[in-house]
Amino acid sequence: MRTITKYLRVDRRKIAFLKFIFEAYDGIAVVSTLDPVEGTVMLSIAPGCEADVDMLLQDLKKDIMIEPTGKPENPNSEG
Repeated sequence: MRTITKYLRVDRRKIAFLKFIFEAYDGIAVVSTLDPVEGTVMLSIAPGCEADVDMLLQDLKKDIMIEPTGKPENPNSEG
């Protein structure tokens, strides 16, 4: 099975917070920072965990800016 990838733009000051939250939910998703200035991150979601990730994102949106974005033009910018 393959991971599901979502691209998001978040408040750049909250990227570390977002990473820590997903690390606490061991194994459901990995957050990779693509552009720290723009706040672009990539979520690699484990198969079968999509609903959990969506529910967590909806809850986090109450406190921080999170919006979906398209795949970046330069996928090698991953950092």
